Amino acid sequence: MKITRRLVGTALTALLAVATATARAEAGEGAESLYEANCLSCHGSEIYTREGRLISSMDGLERQVQRCETALGLRWFDDDIKDVANYLNDRFYHFGR
Repeated sequence: MKITRRLVGTALTALLAVATATARAEAGEGAESLYEANCLSCHGSEIYTREGRLISSMDGLERQVQRCETALGLRWFDDDIKDVANYLNDRFYHFGR
């Protein structure tokens, strides 16, 4: 059976993703850890609880986390962005999902 370079590349990419996710989990880099290590460096929690806050929906919250991630050059996975948005929602915003 002939194995193509594309198949090998796909398999290596999948293995790398699993290894990275495992390493992050073992390092304790869940949503709370990502939040504490990155979000708090720019602002405190008052931004989420202030009167007249700009975020008014779960979609808006995910988009804002994505903007912050991009601005800081963090290179998070899409799941990390969603996890941090969910963490912020659970802790501060309480939007329905």
